[in-house]
Amino acid sequence: MDSRLGNGTESATRDLVHFVTQQTRFSLISDILGHPQQLPSMYELEELNPSVSEATVYKHIQKLIDAGFVTEVALDDDQRRQGYPWKFYGLTEAGRKFLEEHNLLAAEETLQQIYELISDKPEKMVKYENAPRPGET
Repeated sequence: MDSRLGNGTESATRDLVHFVTQQTRFSLISDILGHPQQLPSMYELEELNPSVSEATVYKHIQKLIDAGFVTEVALDDDQRRQGYPWKFYGLTEAGRKFLEEHNLLAAEETLQQIYELISDKPEKMVKYENAPRPGET
């Protein structure tokens, strides 16, 4: 799927709203928005979506990347640490703008509060949450 966020026809917009609100994809976007740095690793996304397979999480993240909603960011080689993630997923500026324009970000603060209340996170997930992210000094 090509990046279609710039195509503003009514039909294309309706298709994109339908695309992004598909249950698994919208859940992944919500997970990104709720994450403390809004840059979860693949492992964190998988843990937050236990009802779908790892392959399904990966497939839908790839679809969101291909459509221009999500970007994959990686730590530089010299910032990578053994045992910690180095690839993370966040909303693109165009993706955020589209979601805002279509009133799909209204719950962003609530999502972050809910994420903070998750008390039974596996130790590995807490470790990954606290891993360095691109852009941090």
